[in-house]
Amino acid sequence: MKVIMYHYVRSSSKDFPFFRYLSVENFCKQLDYFEKEFGFVKFEDFLKLKEDLSCFIKVKDKILLTFDDGLIDHFNFVLPELVKRGLFALFFVPTAIYEREKALDVHRIHYLLGRNGGGGLMSFVKNILDDDMLEQDKIELFKQKTYTKQDNDSLTTEFKKLFNYYIKYEYKEAILDKIVNEFSNDKEIFSSLYMSIDNLKSMHKQGMIIGSHSCNHLVFSKLKEKEQEKEIEDSFDFLESILKKLYIKTFCYPYGGFHTFTKFTEQTLQKQGVSFSFNVESRDVSLDDVKNRAQALPRYDCNEFCFGKANLG
Repeated sequence: MKVIMYHYVRSSSKDFPFFRYLSVENFCKQLDYFEKEFGFVKFEDFLKLKEDLSCFIKVKDKILLTFDDGLIDHFNFVLPELVKRGLFALFFVPTAIYEREKALDVHRIHYLLGRNGGGGLMSFVKNILDDDMLEQDKIELFKQKTYTKQDNDSLTTEFKKLFNYYIKYEYKEAILDKIVNEFSNDKEIFSSLYMSIDNLKSMHKQGMIIGSHSCNHLVFSKLKEKEQEKEIEDSFDFLESILKKLYIKTFCYPYGGFHTFTKFTEQTLQKQGVSFSFNVESRDVSLDDVKNRAQALPRYDCNEFCFGKANLG
């Protein structure tokens, strides 16, 4: 089974000349390609898979679509195309955004870069950064591991790495707040990026699987065990409060990669009754994965397949 990961799927906008996204046109072409070459996992087979491993033969070479971050793109552009084709997908939502009504830092970064590019933002942030705000010991590690599959200009890459990994946690949001106030505002960013709760309810009613992307989209391996438990429990409590009953409990690790979660994370998800959790790893899901490591199933990025390359602007 090939699990495919998507984020932004949208049309071009003159207001976001530096935004990177998969165009709706190429998304549709990629779906055509997947249908021709592999076919798609059926809803009923996916729901049965955890309890009935004999179903694996039905999904073995098929495509399973997943979409991260609760983006409005998924309601406006992805959902209509899936419904038209009779397909389902998994949509992973970071639930705390609805309580805070403030975009996650990672998405504020995407928005700011998409609107302004990396040059002006880096010039501004370098004037407000002190060396003691940075995690010096992690720079080399994340140079090797971060954004290796993305085609970004050097300043955009530098800005992303700076905020996603190098700046100490206690400084990150405050620094971003200053940049947002200089270049935009939080209300505008939030309303333009995310699905509403009514959108989520509508997707659920139309047979889409809504899963957890945690509450706050943090790197789990950096959290204490109690914090990990709370992120998982609270996110599912929120989803169940608005959707009443989930078709199946699924989870997707923020950022992904084995360095972003621990064995304890997997054990906690298992205890919470989560059927499947998704990592980022470029290979097919095997029967052994489903049997023995269902809380760390591999996913491909959509850009690893035909028509999956990101557009700019």
